[in-house]
Amino acid sequence: MDVRADEDEFVAFVGDVEPRLRRALVALRGADRGRDAAAEALAWAWEHWAEVRRMQNPAGYLYRVGQSRSRARRIRLLPARAEAAPPDSIDLVRALRTLTERQRTAVVLVHGCGWSYDDVAEALEVSKSSVGTHVQRGLERLRDELGEEQA
Repeated sequence: MDVRADEDEFVAFVGDVEPRLRRALVALRGADRGRDAAAEALAWAWEHWAEVRRMQNPAGYLYRVGQSRSRARRIRLLPARAEAAPPDSIDLVRALRTLTERQRTAVVLVHGCGWSYDDVAEALEVSKSSVGTHVQRGLERLRDELGEEQA
């Protein structure tokens, strides 16, 4: 493949993957750190494009790259300051903080970012059933924290 074709393919890839990757990392790291982590992950992808283009789930892999490149090791949910958020989201942010890191990550990626269980499993390096367990337990805890009746 020639360099121009590589560039064109990568540009198309970024157009497809970047919004999902950025949303996931911003949701988990905060606006500035999440955008920086997504940009760093995509820069890494360009440097390793020959390898990335052959991956089955490059977005999931780049999610892990973005997490490891991010200086913040702890998941930090938006908004950074609760007083900047609407009242309903303040309750949700507080409730999300009661979840374990794995539960919070699984719930945010599946329900907040629209990732499949398979994509989350690959990104977190766990089984699909483990993702399902984390999502189920996380949602149950959120319902309890928010005072919602379970359906």
